[in-house]
Amino acid sequence: MLFNSLTFVVFFVVVVGSYWLLRGWETRKNLLLAASYVFYGAWNPPFALLLFATTALDFWLGGRIGAAADPVARKRWMWASVASNLSMLGFFKYGNFLLENTQWLLARVGIAYQPPHLDLFLPIGISFYTFHSLSYTLDVYRGVCAPTRSLRDFTLAVSFFPQLVAGPIVRAADFLPQLGSARTLAPNQFAWGLFLMTLGMFQKIVLADTLLAPISDNVFGHPSPVLTLDAWAGVAAFSGQIFFDFSGYSTCAIGAALCLGFHLKDNFLFPFAAVGFSDFWRRWHISLSTFLRDFLYIPLGGNRVGAVRAALNLVIVMFLGGLWHGAAWTFVVWGLIHGLCLVVEHFFRTVTKDAAWKETLPANLVLCAITYVVVCIAWVFFRAANFEGAAMLLGAMAGKIPVGQAILSGREILQVALVIVGLWIFHWRLRDTSLEAAIASKPSWLIGALWTVMLGAIILTQGSGNAFIYFQF
Repeated sequence: MLFNSLTFVVFFVVVVGSYWLLRGWETRKNLLLAASYVFYGAWNPPFALLLFATTALDFWLGGRIGAAADPVARKRWMWASVASNLSMLGFFKYGNFLLENTQWLLARVGIAYQPPHLDLFLPIGISFYTFHSLSYTLDVYRGVCAPTRSLRDFTLAVSFFPQLVAGPIVRAADFLPQLGSARTLAPNQFAWGLFLMTLGMFQKIVLADTLLAPISDNVFGHPSPVLTLDAWAGVAAFSGQIFFDFSGYSTCAIGAALCLGFHLKDNFLFPFAAVGFSDFWRRWHISLSTFLRDFLYIPLGGNRVGAVRAALNLVIVMFLGGLWHGAAWTFVVWGLIHGLCLVVEHFFRTVTKDAAWKETLPANLVLCAITYVVVCIAWVFFRAANFEGAAMLLGAMAGKIPVGQAILSGREILQVALVIVGLWIFHWRLRDTSLEAAIASKPSWLIGALWTVMLGAIILTQGSGNAFIYFQF
């Protein structure tokens, strides 16, 4: 069930209406749990059983971790949860990838091995709900939260439908306390939730799918070299497309949760205004970057273990972050580029730590532009189907392709330029505030006009019904 579908609109109206008409809090939670499983099972009902199995196992393991007095036993139960979650994720998402690479390695030493192809259907959102569930046992082990006694509450925390299939990655320690008492609506909370859902759909349907996706798909899908200008326009289009697509989903999820009385943390904070790569990852896919920071980078020693080891930790984290996105070496390279950029940035900051020029506006603008260009170069590996396609496009971007085809019209290039420049200006102006604060400072008539324009644009374009990009992860 897609947010950008009439089916979801009907589903949401029925669920929200029924939810607020019911009086008992336990009954409301039962409704949300049933609705969440209907929402997920609408894609493939058998995989709802896999979702529940993962949830039930971590519920039990979390109880064992909390009850264990012996530190060694606690660690064993924790590792049992890590192993079970990653094994399930590895089987469905990386099974064929591992077999193909095993075949390649064996062929290098002269062993002919023909692995069976696992005809697996990737459960939608498995990377997200696996981390939802795993965060519970890890937080119980760290003492961040106590194990819950309610399987129903924990199952709802993992499967809560607004964030189930494409994030944000909501930790049980943040969500379970909200299930302790009946949710109520603050003044204007419901309207704000609907506004965010409209904004998210506008980002997805109008900006991502209508204005940018066709241009990006044309450039990345072209079988032969393209002109340098077309190559950069296509990559810039994808940078905007993936932001509007993923931020659109997260914004819808946060808005839908608000309509039900729940609060989810922001997943994006104006990343096009990032000054450096550390700043980028504080603003982009925040729920993943903080998950990797808390459960991987810090346990590895973080930056407390010397410069070389800290640099290695950054590379390891971003390597695994890239692999989390997909079972392909192109995603790994994307992650490694970001890891190496973080290492270089850390060295640069160490060398220039007392330089006053770093705090000036011109320096920040230049660093922001450099960050965006390098992020775009990394996006080539994220979006390209293979290394050959990535190399061809990078060659065109560098001007090393002597003869390339002009596949984009002047209107399409101007369209990309206007959207990206507008996005950059918008993010830069709001980089030190929040969307809610920015909206609150505007007159109500202006907000109403903006809301009307977004609704009108959504209705006029109607959209292609494309799934959100991060559904595949």
